[in-house]
Amino acid sequence: MNITYRFYIKPLLDRFFAISLLICLSPLVLILAFLIRCLNGSPILFKQARPGFKEKIFTIYKFRTMNDKKDCEGKPLSDIERTTRFGKFLRATSLDELPELLNILKGEMSFVGPRPLLVKYLPLYDDVQKRRHSVKPGLTGLAQINGRNDISWEKRFEYDVFYVDNLSFKMDLKIVLRTFLNIVSGDGANESETFLGSAKK
Repeated sequence: MNITYRFYIKPLLDRFFAISLLICLSPLVLILAFLIRCLNGSPILFKQARPGFKEKIFTIYKFRTMNDKKDCEGKPLSDIERTTRFGKFLRATSLDELPELLNILKGEMSFVGPRPLLVKYLPLYDDVQKRRHSVKPGLTGLAQINGRNDISWEKRFEYDVFYVDNLSFKMDLKIVLRTFLNIVSGDGANESETFLGSAKK
């Protein structure tokens, strides 16, 4: 692994591009925030605890894609029923991920790395899968350009660990470029299944 790139160059590039994109995309962010407030309600941002580098818990930011609709008994409807048409558009285009630029700016995430999953999955990882937390989680990653939610959990973790072992500028650049192509084509934009643990699959 390129130590200089991982610990010095990569964090600087992350913050530089996070600031640059937040400035350049600020008009788009404001428009999306307004539409989300009108179509999905408030709050505009979805916040959730996720494990990051060395399993340290942080709060991830995303644009809200669901409303607060409830059934006749006052219970929230399922996630699928509460996901609005505009919310589906945000997910399909990955625009719901834009607020994660704040996480990158704060040093909690990187542009490229294993995606930060749910905290409840932590006890389910085996020793090899836990190594995905040896680097900062990313806005996109090797698994995302190789099927995203269309591949098995085991395969995703294989890609994550491979990335940890082979992290380099060349690989990061390739992943970023492939990510743009996948967003345009909509590859792997399906909903992800719940991870049950390798021993329980």
